[in-house]
Amino acid sequence: MAKLGKRTRAAREAVAGKANLTVEEAVKLIKANAKAKFDETIEIAMNLGVDPRHADQMVRGTVTLPNGTGKAVRVAVFARGAKADEATAAGADVVGAEDLMEQVQGGNINFDRCIATPDMMPIVGRLGKILGPRNLMPNPKIGTVTMDVKEAVQAAKGGQVQFKAEKAGQIHAGVGKASFDEAKLVENVRAFVDAVSKAKPAGAKGTYMKAVNLTSSMGPGVTVDVASALGN
Repeated sequence: MAKLGKRTRAAREAVAGKANLTVEEAVKLIKANAKAKFDETIEIAMNLGVDPRHADQMVRGTVTLPNGTGKAVRVAVFARGAKADEATAAGADVVGAEDLMEQVQGGNINFDRCIATPDMMPIVGRLGKILGPRNLMPNPKIGTVTMDVKEAVQAAKGGQVQFKAEKAGQIHAGVGKASFDEAKLVENVRAFVDAVSKAKPAGAKGTYMKAVNLTSSMGPGVTVDVASALGN
């Protein structure tokens, strides 16, 4: 077994035996142990009582965190003409049509979010096997296939987070940076949990929200009381 460093050992000792904390307690503890040489991301993981293999149990959506993510998001937009100009003016990092498709096919994927106007979907559809596994495929259900390019780009740049249940019913996302004030992180966490709660699918049975965990990029995780996460 590899020998643990002092920082890792101290962080694990700090959270040992602590579980089902309030959001405030968890954020304070996670921040105190985020001591890497970079600004660690505070991450949330949720275990849901759903089976996403069934269409009526899929959980998917977006939430705009009140205090942003602290991450610079690069946005690509598939559009032509006036909508391409609108995307550029709104701050999109990459804008194009067939030329952008060729870039992606060539492995040049230097963006974190992908938006498309509806008329571009025949082109974007050819990229499904590339963008799909990276969770970058535009989808009208989460507002990334739209004619309102300006709003979509600004939302992506302004702290909007996408979430989607994986096959085991888990959701994970970044909800801020360790450098954020505790109160801002608490607000972001509750906004994210609230959005997932409201996205409960019709086919979900039994306990929907089974567990909530918080961690930092390099630190250990702690479990959070679900009621506290929901603001109850």
